[in-house]
Amino acid sequence: MNPQRGFSLVELAVVLAIVALLSGGLLATLAAQREQQHLNQTRQTLEDIRNALLGHAVLYGYLPCPGTVSDPANSSYGIAPASCNGAPASEGRLPWKTLGVAETDSWGGQWRYRVDRNFAGGAITLSTNFSVDALSVRDSAANNLTTTTERPVALVYSAGQNMQADGHNASFEASSAIYQSDDISPGFDDQLIWLSRPQLYERLLAAGRLP
Repeated sequence: MNPQRGFSLVELAVVLAIVALLSGGLLATLAAQREQQHLNQTRQTLEDIRNALLGHAVLYGYLPCPGTVSDPANSSYGIAPASCNGAPASEGRLPWKTLGVAETDSWGGQWRYRVDRNFAGGAITLSTNFSVDALSVRDSAANNLTTTTERPVALVYSAGQNMQADGHNASFEASSAIYQSDDISPGFDDQLIWLSRPQLYERLLAAGRLP
C-alpha cells in the first residue's frame, strides 16, 4: 500500500504566498476602480454645479453668496446669505440647498466656493467689473489658466480624497486670490472649476437679463 502524501510546509507556504499576491493585486485594482469612480462622479457634479450657478444668475440676476453656516442643525445651513457682507473672512461653503445640488463631493467633503463679490448679491450689468478679490487660477508650474482681463467670477472645488486643500488652494487670500487647478498627483488631488464672465454674460443675454 502506498503511503498517503500531503502538502509539505514549504508547498503550503508557496501556495499561501501566491494567494496573498493575487488577493493583494485584486484589492489594489478594486481600490483604483473605486477611486476613479469617485473622481468621475465629482467631475460630473462640478459640471452640475456650474450649470446651477448659471441658472441662479438667470433667475435672480446675480450669483449666490458663499454659505457661512457649518452646523447642519442650523436652519440656514446650505442656504446662500442675502448679502456677502463685504470682504469675506475666509473661503465660503457652496450654498447647495439654494442651488439644488449635492451637499458633498464623492468623498463626503464640503464644496469650497468663492465668488467675486461684485457679481454676488446684487444685479449684474454689462458694466460690472472685477473687485479686489481679483481671482485667478494657475497650475503647479505657475502657468496662468485665466487672464487678468477676464478673471473668474466664481470658482468651486473639491478638496479630494485627502479632504484638505492642496497647493495654492491651501491658503486664503482676501485680495488678488490665486487658486490652483491641476492633474491629480500624490501631492495634489483637488478638483476645481471656474465660471468666466463671458460664460455668465452669454447665459444672461440669452435669457434677456441683460440688454
